[in-house]
Amino acid sequence: MSESPGAPVLRMESVRKTFGGSVVLRDVCLEVAPHTVTALIGASGSGKSTLLRCANLLEEIDDGAIWLDGEEITDPRADQDAVRRRIGVVFQAYNLFPHMTVLENITLAPRRVHGVPRAQAEERARELLERLGLGDKAGAYPDRLSGGQQQRVAIVRALAVRPRLLLLDEITAALDPELVGEVLAVVRDLKDDGMTMVLATHEMGFAREVADQVCFLDGGVVLERGTAEQVFGDPRQERTRRFLRRIVEAGRL
Repeated sequence: MSESPGAPVLRMESVRKTFGGSVVLRDVCLEVAPHTVTALIGASGSGKSTLLRCANLLEEIDDGAIWLDGEEITDPRADQDAVRRRIGVVFQAYNLFPHMTVLENITLAPRRVHGVPRAQAEERARELLERLGLGDKAGAYPDRLSGGQQQRVAIVRALAVRPRLLLLDEITAALDPELVGEVLAVVRDLKDDGMTMVLATHEMGFAREVADQVCFLDGGVVLERGTAEQVFGDPRQERTRRFLRRIVEAGRL
């Protein structure tokens, strides 16, 4: 479906998800405008990762609806594989195939899923690797890379299919502190390029810096949403204030 100017790229309406009788997402509503970054913040277990997995149809929702560029992707008649081809996802774990080189990891989906000719897929992969400071790693295997390098390769792999929307799930959680900065720098560059992103993160300072919209989740509910300046600087909800107070006390904001 073609892009409608001004229309949200992603829209979630009254989305509900349960696991074993426990409500993980409770009537979640969310709109993500084109070329913006939405940061999901909140304590572990608040529903951030589940929200991202539902947005990519990796989890089936129990109620509500989700739209991508105006198409209801949770409609049973929707082609889920076609939907996933328009959404890039990067998880905490790098999930790179250890028996494949960096170049092979990146070009696998474009060639096998999107039908891109090998030469064209490799050209784009090398361009992205060069841009992310990994131009000399195309022939390397994942176990020869640092954690930060592996996560950057995972981001390149997600970008190689030219996604309409990029979902980032705690992409620095598994990294040593000294490697976090190089991955966050990539996200800054993607924002500058106008990539539409939704990211779940515990990096509060980074969320405050890059996010156009911040959503604070608590118990599966989007308890507060607003600009980064508003949510971090003048939160309206007492629960948000308590959460941010603990973050500040821990020296993470």
